[in-house]
Amino acid sequence: MNITDTKSSQGIFNFCDFDSLIQPIQNQDTEIVRQLAFIPRIKDIVMLRQVHALEHATVWVLSELHNTSQNSTESQLLGGLSTEQGFYLYGHFSQATLSSAVETALQRLVGGEWSLAIHPRCGTNLSVGILLAAGLTVGFHLLLPRGPIEQLFGLGLAATTAAHLAPNVGILAQRYLTTAIPFNLAVENVRITRDAWGQTAHFIAVRWIEPSDN
Repeated sequence: MNITDTKSSQGIFNFCDFDSLIQPIQNQDTEIVRQLAFIPRIKDIVMLRQVHALEHATVWVLSELHNTSQNSTESQLLGGLSTEQGFYLYGHFSQATLSSAVETALQRLVGGEWSLAIHPRCGTNLSVGILLAAGLTVGFHLLLPRGPIEQLFGLGLAATTAAHLAPNVGILAQRYLTTAIPFNLAVENVRITRDAWGQTAHFIAVRWIEPSDN
């Protein structure tokens, strides 16, 4: 997820109220893992969704700190990448600041600020946009006459429609598919490391817990 926006999370929903959607239940992911244990790596999939939400929330918290802090030596967050074991964050900030931001993000998410799980610059939105554009392009190709002018018009209409729909559909995809409230996550440690491409990053390691363990 590439991050360049430092606006408040309250302004990212322009067509639906997040709080009006189905609310997360604390033990729902625990039950999913139990009921679908026969599916290979189901726990990893569930963990990845929760880690993804925590990554987004941490980005929001760091953005808020960046906007209010008078310390100009800590630069803006550049991006993040989630895995089922934790997430990478790329940027120049102190480990103490990041550790505090992660714990704050987790507490706020679990405490009910579920909108922090969604970010408008998440890669999910880009993927949704590509899928929408491809699907609409094929649809208009089949529906419109085969003439070059009509087909060119259809291509432009598909691209415009996809660009218009992608942000809102992307938000829904994040909410229901690629993120989940991290009721089952505990932060293990925050360390500086290198990712698979050799880039220096902060890695926030997490572990799975049962809600009753909290």
